Amino acid sequence: MADKTYRRIILVGPPGSGKGTQAAILAEKLQITTISAGELLRAEARTGSELGKQIAARIDFGKLVPSEIIVKAMLNEIAKPENSAGYIMDGFPRSMDQVEMFDKLIHTSEYQDKNLEPDLVLLLQVPDDYIFDRILGRSQCANCKAMYHEKFKTPKVFGVCDICGGKEFTKRADDTHETVVSRLRTYRSVTAPVIPYYEEKGLLRCVDGTGPIDVVSEKIRKIVGY
Repeated sequence: MADKTYRRIILVGPPGSGKGTQAAILAEKLQITTISAGELLRAEARTGSELGKQIAARIDFGKLVPSEIIVKAMLNEIAKPENSAGYIMDGFPRSMDQVEMFDKLIHTSEYQDKNLEPDLVLLLQVPDDYIFDRILGRSQCANCKAMYHEKFKTPKVFGVCDICGGKEFTKRADDTHETVVSRLRTYRSVTAPVIPYYEEKGLLRCVDGTGPIDVVSEKIRKIVGY
């Protein structure tokens, strides 16, 4: 077990590495919030706040949300009193400019007394062939949206959803070979450079993300210390 329990955690890894799944497990064990940048932006846009209006104006027209808006939204979220026990940031920051903005703003008068700095960065390491298997083999129940995989998580009864008994399964439209190649290329050119930055700061720990979910979770448990 770790010498301490880490409670302000950044999860990093390529698409299909299992960040969302492991973030949900961690959040439940530690009783803290998982914050996904994409979900947060959509939620903020629905509030009608000044920041939300800026986000909605870009989302509605299919434009990328600038990093400064993403960083500000994430900081506002982790600074909320209900998140004072800690947080898990899933897939954020995604680029060095977001890292630099985050580190700069977190030390401004608005946030510096809130103890928001991450104390652990977990990198889920998964080889490309495993990523292709994971993404291209996944499907979901058309009725209740429960997730399955043709190799790693099949229904207990073939063709029947464990949760609702539905018999129709669908795949995401963007779960294609070409899309995975593009997402991996973007990850390596844009997101991967944040890894050596956090390693230099002494925050990085690496986890083998292959294997069953519970096996990966146990590896993470030993690092996080819960």
